[in-house]
Amino acid sequence: MVARLVIAGTASGVGKTTVTVGLSRALRARGLRVAVFKCGPDYLDPTYHARAADAPCHNLDGWMMGREAVAATFARTTRDADIALIEGVMGLYDGVSPTGDQGSTAELARWLAAPVLLVCDAGGMARSIAALARGFAAFDPALALAGVIANRIGSRGHLDILRQATAGDPPVLGGLPKQPALAFPERHLGLRTADRASVPDAQLSAWGDQVAEWLDLDAILAIARRAGSLPAPDDGAPAGAPAPAGAPASAGPVSDAGVIPAAPARAAIHAAPPVRCRIGLAFDEAFHFYYDDNLRRLEQLGAELVRFSPVHDVRLPDVDGLYLGGGYPEVHAEALAGNATMRADVAAFAAARGPIYAECGGLMYLANAIETLDGRRHDMVGIIPGHAAMRDRLAALGYVEVETQDQTLLGGPGLRFRGHQFRYSELELTAPVDHVFTLRRRRGGEVTKEGYRVGSALGSYVHAHWASNPLAARGLVTACADYAKGRR
Repeated sequence: MVARLVIAGTASGVGKTTVTVGLSRALRARGLRVAVFKCGPDYLDPTYHARAADAPCHNLDGWMMGREAVAATFARTTRDADIALIEGVMGLYDGVSPTGDQGSTAELARWLAAPVLLVCDAGGMARSIAALARGFAAFDPALALAGVIANRIGSRGHLDILRQATAGDPPVLGGLPKQPALAFPERHLGLRTADRASVPDAQLSAWGDQVAEWLDLDAILAIARRAGSLPAPDDGAPAGAPAPAGAPASAGPVSDAGVIPAAPARAAIHAAPPVRCRIGLAFDEAFHFYYDDNLRRLEQLGAELVRFSPVHDVRLPDVDGLYLGGGYPEVHAEALAGNATMRADVAAFAAARGPIYAECGGLMYLANAIETLDGRRHDMVGIIPGHAAMRDRLAALGYVEVETQDQTLLGGPGLRFRGHQFRYSELELTAPVDHVFTLRRRRGGEVTKEGYRVGSALGSYVHAHWASNPLAARGLVTACADYAKGRR
C-alpha cells in the first residue's frame, strides 16, 4: 500500500532523472522516507537516485526480471518507505518491441498500480502541450496518467500558459526552468556516475529546492497516496515459458514468455540450504555496474561479498571467488595497468583454479590489454588472450538471451538467462578461446557465439540479470563454495 509514483517521459532526455532527483530531495526535506527505482537496465541513473534518496536504488526491468520478480523486489525494498519514486526508461510506451509494451515504463506502471507523472520538454511549447499530454493519456486508458511536469520552461508566465492549455486534463503540476549551471555531467555511456567529485551534494540539494519551489508537492503527494493495493503477481512464467529454466532452449527467436523457472523450481532454489563462501566484488570508480538484485541473491545463497578495488588496493583479499562487474576500465586503464601487484594476484588466483566471473568491463580487465581511443595499450591481467579495443561508436546495444553450451561456473549446458549489452569496445582475440554462450538478440533474433572461458574464468560482455534464472546465481555461489572446500 506504499504511496508511489512513476516518473515517465515523452522520450529520453526530457529530464526524468532530474525530476526524480529533485522530488527525492524535496520529499526528504519534508521528513519522508523515499524508496527509489529505475526502470530498465540502466546502471548510471540509479547512482543519482541513491545519492538523492540516501537509499539504494533498485532496477525494475519487465523483460529481464518478469512480473513476479519486479513485484517481489518492489515489495521487499519499500517496507520501510513512505513513498516510492520509479523513474521510467525512454518514453512512457517504449519497450523491447515497437508494437507492444513489454519492457516499457507503462508495463511496470500497470504491474505496480502506480500513478504516472509525465515529464515533457516544454521549451518553445504552448497549447501543444494539451495535445501531447492528452495523446499520451488516451493511448492507453487503463494507465493512470495523473499529471504533467513541464521541464525547461522559460518563466512563471510560461508555466501559467501551459496550465491554461491543458485546463486540468491532465493537470500540469509544475515545471522546472532551464538551469544549465545545474546540469548533470555526461560521458559516452550517458550520465557520469554520481560520485561526490562529479556531482557534489549541493547540486542535488539545489534540484530539491527547485522542485519544492516550482512543483505542486501537495498535489503530487495526494496522487501518490491514491495508489491502491498492489495486484497479486503471477508466477513469472506465462503459458509457453520453458520450465524449469536450465532445460535446453528451443529454436527460433527469443520468446516473450521468458526463461524464469516455474514456481516449484524457484521454491527448490530458495529452500536449499545456503552454502558458505567469500566472493571478492570489484568495486571502485572503474568497476561499479551491478544490479542490486543480483548481489542480494548471492548473499541469500550464502555468499559474503567482500569489496575490493582493482585501482587502489595493493593485494587481492582472501576470497573464494571473484565477481568483476562493468564500469569504466577504459577511463582508468592507466591506473589499472599501474597496479601490477593486483593484476598479478588476480592472475595467480585464476592459475590456482579460483572461480572468476566477469561482465563487460570485468571482461576487458581479464584481457591482455585495453587499447584506448588514442591507440595506447594498457596491460591488464592477461587471462584472456587478446585485447579490448575501444571504438568511437557503439559496438553493441540491446537485450539478449543467453544459453550456455557447456558446463560453466554458472551451471550445466542449456542454462538460459537474460541480460543486456551496452558497450563501446570489442574483444580482439589472439588465440583460440572456448565460446560457451550463444547470444540471441531480442531484436532481430541474430545468434552469435560468446562467453569466453579460460580455465576457471568466465567472461562476457553481457550484463546478466539473474531474476531471469536464479539457477545461475546458485551456480556461481556453488562453484565458489566448492573451491573454498578444496582450499581447506
